[in-house]
Amino acid sequence: MNANTPAGPRRPSAGIDWASDNHAIAVVDPDGGPLIRCTVEHTSAGLRSLVKTLGKADVEAVGIERPDGPVVDALLEAGFTVFVIAPNQIKNLRSRYGSAGNKDDRFDAYVLADTVRSDRHRLTALTQDSPQTVTLRMTVRARKDLVAARVAMANQLRAHLQSALPGAIGLFRDIDSAITLAFLTRFSTQAKVDWLSPLRLQTWLSSVGYFNPGNAPALHERLVAAPRGTTGTEADARAGITLALVAALQALRAQIKALEDHIATQLDAHPDSDIFTSLPRAGTLRAARLLAEIGDARGRYPTPESLVCLAGAAPSTRQSGKVKVVSFRWAVDKQLRGAVTHFVGDSHTANAWAADLYRRAAATTTRTPSASSPEPGCTSSGAAGKTASPTTQPTTAPSNASWRRPLDTGLLMPQVGHARPVDGRGAEPRPASNRGRPTSSPFVLGGRSRGCAGSSRPIVASRLQGRSQPP
Repeated sequence: MNANTPAGPRRPSAGIDWASDNHAIAVVDPDGGPLIRCTVEHTSAGLRSLVKTLGKADVEAVGIERPDGPVVDALLEAGFTVFVIAPNQIKNLRSRYGSAGNKDDRFDAYVLADTVRSDRHRLTALTQDSPQTVTLRMTVRARKDLVAARVAMANQLRAHLQSALPGAIGLFRDIDSAITLAFLTRFSTQAKVDWLSPLRLQTWLSSVGYFNPGNAPALHERLVAAPRGTTGTEADARAGITLALVAALQALRAQIKALEDHIATQLDAHPDSDIFTSLPRAGTLRAARLLAEIGDARGRYPTPESLVCLAGAAPSTRQSGKVKVVSFRWAVDKQLRGAVTHFVGDSHTANAWAADLYRRAAATTTRTPSASSPEPGCTSSGAAGKTASPTTQPTTAPSNASWRRPLDTGLLMPQVGHARPVDGRGAEPRPASNRGRPTSSPFVLGGRSRGCAGSSRPIVASRLQGRSQPP
């Protein structure tokens, strides 16, 4: 008997279609007949009423579309077995009950309940991570959101400086670095930049602790050679915008740094930290992100292959008759895939097994231009907010051309021989501009892929073996 199949008499099943204001509930008997259909508000009293209604109906298992939130917490605390069924699965399951496929919250709740009743042996019950992992995940994802906000704000500042002060763009390495923000705070207009001389610039660089103030003549030459910014009465208005954007970036940098310190403390206190910090070039932030997204509930991944597939590290194969297509795997945990691909981006530079597998895959894998190339004119932002010019002409080839090129791993990892630096804490390196769509890496976590014969024992998954599931 399947572990998800309860022993004893069959009991009713329930489905909950959650929303921000209210939740639709459906309860079906063991034969699929509807018992209860109602709606509860998303309030403390409403959640208590939900638990009480399910308890009176003798419900043991509940289907829902999301794995977290107050509703799930209330169900787990009350002792119900929760099964998470993804929204795209619900969309396909509607065709069981009619050809129209119309979306209705009450009907979706019934579909969830009936699916738990009929397909429970195919579903996996929701397993909870330890409180330490849950809090670490919150902090890691909050930092990730702030980094995305910093990138967006840096892009906005760069676009603003194109007219206000072009000379400040590219003067220092990153538009959102501390030295760039300090320079824009002190010299926010073209008139103030015109006041500078090589000696004055060197004196200012020394006063703010710049590591190479002797480079002032070259920096001043760049300022002089750049197009002039806005002058006159309009310059003061643009300077106010510049200072507002600079202040926002400084606040974001400070909060990101505070979260990074908090992440380091949480990781040190986690019992599984030694597993993830031992991975090649994991550092602190990468290790924390991997631990947060993989979790410590071992039952979630019964085999290493299940972790590989959920992370999107294995390609998806579709076959019908004589047609066989191996393509990028889209239906994955995107947070987990982001953590894994970030780790893989540098792991092959420090691990001989990964480097050998990558080299063999690059020598044998054939890609078509449409597999991972960006759309014409597309741009992408890295951690520093760098963007490629939209006028860059993409490399094109005839649509029916069959051609061979080195493995293009998109956002997964850099090309061999061009490893990106990483600091000791595993912070995100500054990715290059204009990367293409990510493709399934042939050795992410050690999964097998078309064109290479890699080990079926992933690095991360193999190191998780032997660790018992926490109570």
